[in-house]
Amino acid sequence: MIRNQDIVVIGIQAWDIEIGSNCKNIAAEFAKHNRVLYVNPPLDRASLKREHDTEKIQKRIRIKNGDSPDLVKLDDNLWNLYPKTMTESINWIPFHTLFKFLNKRNNRIFAKDIQSAIDRLQFKDVLIFNDSSMFLGFHLKELLKAKGYAYYMRDYLIRVPYWKRHGERMEPQLIEKADTVVNNSALYAEYGAKYNPKSFMVGQGCDVSLFNDEDGKIVVPKEFTDIPSPVLGYVGYLTSMRLDIALLEYLAQKRKDWSIVLVGPEDEDFRNSLLHEMDNVYFLGSKDPKELPAYVKGFDIAMNPQVVNDWTIGNYPRKIDEYLAMGKPTLATRTKAMEMFQDHVYLGSSKEEYLELVEKALRENSKERMAERIAFAKSHTWENNVKAIYEAIKKSA
Repeated sequence: MIRNQDIVVIGIQAWDIEIGSNCKNIAAEFAKHNRVLYVNPPLDRASLKREHDTEKIQKRIRIKNGDSPDLVKLDDNLWNLYPKTMTESINWIPFHTLFKFLNKRNNRIFAKDIQSAIDRLQFKDVLIFNDSSMFLGFHLKELLKAKGYAYYMRDYLIRVPYWKRHGERMEPQLIEKADTVVNNSALYAEYGAKYNPKSFMVGQGCDVSLFNDEDGKIVVPKEFTDIPSPVLGYVGYLTSMRLDIALLEYLAQKRKDWSIVLVGPEDEDFRNSLLHEMDNVYFLGSKDPKELPAYVKGFDIAMNPQVVNDWTIGNYPRKIDEYLAMGKPTLATRTKAMEMFQDHVYLGSSKEEYLELVEKALRENSKERMAERIAFAKSHTWENNVKAIYEAIKKSA
């Protein structure tokens, strides 16, 4: 446990982001025993131009102009900083040397706003926790004279076009100079270890309290009334970047007595897929997050049919913990990141194997297996995740 430390958390997601965020959960857990400053990414010129009329940008303009406070207290030990100074949008620059020069300028601007908040809060000997901000976080260790610097990897960002252009060269350098590198999958830990021996796999936290049906009070939605069993289901964004449409089509074609239920918004590829022409595939649309446990309860098998690519191969899908917390037999694509689940999740590497595993999962399900799944999911708390982060930081000291 690390206690009474002043921690500055930076990342690529603002506190007022509309979706869930690992970094926010970690910061809140840090704040139980430490003082924490959560720093939003600064307003950049491209976002100002592109999203000028949105409330999100208007809010930042008011802060920039001094009409709203830049430092907001969220809890007893937790503050949120909205940097007042705008940074330049430079990622389009093809020349790496020029990008590095201008990026250092952006870092100085960013650091000045953070230092102002540090001074107002009277933080001392700060520890910086950087969630994937490889550009704006590149020079902060030196500029803020940090006592310690931890870099957190939870996505293979350098395979994403935006980050790839300059990140392929800069992220390894940032990993190398970090005091600690923490990762939520074995794949990322191996990648980090190529540049820094102090690279640790710390797993992932997940709040599964919403996905708790041990008292049996969650009611399956009426939409399932006319859907024949067994039901194979998925909840989440339906996008071909992450999900294997061909696999789903194969399952639906091979076993017309199985129902495939897909809950969530669709991208264009899903909207145009053959799945919409299949009688045993049901698209139930977007749902409020609070409703999702009821839909998972309606599944006989919960699935995460990932397509394996640079975006998914190392990802830790939180929905797996949510499925398991409901006690559901769970089927997912085999990846390096999924190996930690192999005692509780059926992992498939091919369409044919998926078919066999569905039948096996249906055949083997029992109250004992359900209880084991629930217990395993409950072990992945944010408290346990942050304890692992603390241990990694201590080992690196």
